Amino acid sequence: MTYWDVSLVAADVDLQTRETACAAVEGVSADPAQFAYDNRWQYAAQPGWGDAWASALAAGVTDPGRDPAVITDNQILSATQQIAAG
Repeated sequence: MTYWDVSLVAADVDLQTRETACAAVEGVSADPAQFAYDNRWQYAAQPGWGDAWASALAAGVTDPGRDPAVITDNQILSATQQIAAG
């Protein structure tokens, strides 16, 4: 994992949309899109996310933020709950 990998995770709009959906379903904020945006670096820094992203890119995955095999919905849920509990 490199900081560059983490920065790619934080900047990915598709992943942020999935994080927003999770925040909405979980009811962690009145503005789930803002919650996901404000916490994009905390999401990206989750253990293993940068490595998973780098591995996906190396394997030729073109849209890793959309691919639930790269960052799973359960990983997003766990991160959202942790961040919201803050």
